[in-house]
Amino acid sequence: MNSQASSSDTSYYLPSPSHWPIVGSAALLLLSLGATLTIHDLAGGGLLLLAGGGTLAAMLIGWFGKVIGESQNGLYNDQVDASFRWGMAWFIFSEAMFFFAFFGALFFTRVISVPDLASADNALLWPGFQAAWPTAGPGLEQVFTPMAAWGIPALNTAILLSSGATVTWAHWALKRDRRGQLNLAMALTVALGALFIAFQAHEYIEAYQHMGLTLGAGVYGATFFLLTGFHGLHVSIGTLMLLVILLRCLRGHFRPDSHFAFEAVAWYWHFVDVVWLVLFLFVYWL
Repeated sequence: MNSQASSSDTSYYLPSPSHWPIVGSAALLLLSLGATLTIHDLAGGGLLLLAGGGTLAAMLIGWFGKVIGESQNGLYNDQVDASFRWGMAWFIFSEAMFFFAFFGALFFTRVISVPDLASADNALLWPGFQAAWPTAGPGLEQVFTPMAAWGIPALNTAILLSSGATVTWAHWALKRDRRGQLNLAMALTVALGALFIAFQAHEYIEAYQHMGLTLGAGVYGATFFLLTGFHGLHVSIGTLMLLVILLRCLRGHFRPDSHFAFEAVAWYWHFVDVVWLVLFLFVYWL
């Protein structure tokens, strides 16, 4: 195949053989073995986790670097662009289903399980249990303070909404080839993402040290940390992705008519924003 591919080229792009999938498989094997040994307090678990993490990081840097190089060299045509877009769309859909499962568990707990456990049918089994939310659950004596919506959660909501606006500004600037505004808007988006993570870390410290709100605080603690923790993980990954895009922008990558990588990360970031709004409403506020 020619080294350059025009946007109207309809030929099927076939990438050259790569060793990175094998490296990625080895990284996952090391991580799983390390996690297993660590959970069972066996020697070598920490070293294997470290080795697996390093191998995974090397794979991501090397593989994505190769893809970036291929894109910059003009090897991708419309067919490849369409496949990337469909792949990212299905990935975001799978992430939406992931969070849907946890929101479904929260709904089932609050609307079905807790009222049923407090019903007259279960009065002998759990006497005195009240169908109130939040609750640790029947038979659990964990004392905790629920996380209030106003404070850090509300501030983080404003931060994420602002970051959605700045990444949209960056996209607008890119399509008009205004590189200065693009770089500034991307830098602000990365900073807002990092600020969100810092505030959530502070929130977790307060919850554990002063509020008695831990993963051991029954069903409320479990659902709270699962939903906010996985969302925080996605924000962390998204911020790292935005940082990579910022560095590429500073190096002059992307054109007004060709910038799928930028769009893919922007899609992901808007998805993270929407999930947080639903999370803020049903986990913190209601």
